[in-house]
Parts: sequence; structure tokens; C-alpha cells
Amino acid sequence: MRYGEGGGLTAVERTRREALRLEAARLFEQGLLSDAEIGRRFRVTRMSVNRWRRAWQSGGTAALASKGAGGAKCKLTDDQVILLDEALELGPAAHGWTQDQRWTLARIAEVIWDLFSVSYTPAGVDVLLHRIGWSVQMPSRRAAERDEQRIDRWRAEVWPTVETPRATWAPGSASRTKPARG
Repeated sequence: MRYGEGGGLTAVERTRREALRLEAARLFEQGLLSDAEIGRRFRVTRMSVNRWRRAWQSGGTAALASKGAGGAKCKLTDDQVILLDEALELGPAAHGWTQDQRWTLARIAEVIWDLFSVSYTPAGVDVLLHRIGWSVQMPSRRAAERDEQRIDRWRAEVWPTVETPRATWAPGSASRTKPARG
């Protein structure tokens, strides 16, 4: 899982990386390989291996153990996050914003406060939304009064008369001084 898909490494990926560091610690104890050689073996940079070696020298193998998921803990429980996702799916109108049908970070922070009495900054809301799979979107700017059937009928009846095919098979030219060759 990448950062944009949920905010960090999965437990499986953290375990895999921890195993690499612990294997590197075994190689450090042997003292046979340089940082560059260990880096090539594990397909990581020499600087990463150097950081691992310094941590190992100061704290032993335990210093290379995973410290768990990074970042601040989510203020909402897993159940609350599910409820928030469902509330956002209802749209802004369901929460009182009928004039402008767009979610903003401030509006979502207000919904979180109304539902759970938990305060979020706009930046915190942004992180939370990415964690649950929402992304920033530009609104489609379609009118609420849009009539799809009338649009389809216009496309079928009027547009073919407006859109005329080119009168010639030759390539056209917008240049007044250099006409297209035929």
C-alpha cells in the first residue's frame, strides 16, 4: 500500500522491511561486507545500510526492530471512520449545504465535529480523507437543473445539422500566405 492509498506501509510490508534490517544486522556481526555490498544485496541505498549500521552499533539488533506504523494516531475509531465515509457519501446537501454541492475540508471538519465531537484541522481532514480513500477532485460544474434527456435529444436532432463535414478531402490550412498542398 502506498502513501496515497492509505497513509503508509501495511503491517506485512513493515515486517518485510524489518526482516531485511535484521538480516543486515547478522551481516554486520560477521563484518565481511561493506555498506555498499549489503545495499546491493538488499537493493537499498548505501546510506540506508549506513543508518542501519549506526543504529545497530548504538542499540544492537533490537534497535533495528520495527517501531510500528508512523504518524499520529487517528482521532476516530475504525467504526467512526466507517460512519464518516457513509455520511460523506450522502453528499453536502444531506448535511445542510444545499446551495453549493461541494465538500470542502472545512465542511468535512464540521461534519466530524457534529457527528463525533472531535476537532480536526483542514490539514488533518486531508490526511484522514486520503487514509479512507477519498481524493481531491475538481467539481464537474454541472447545473442541478440539467436535463439529460433534452441534451440527448438535441445531440441526436440538432447537432448533426450543425456539424457539417469538410467540403474537401484535401488537408486544410489556416495560413493566408501558404495554402495547403493538395
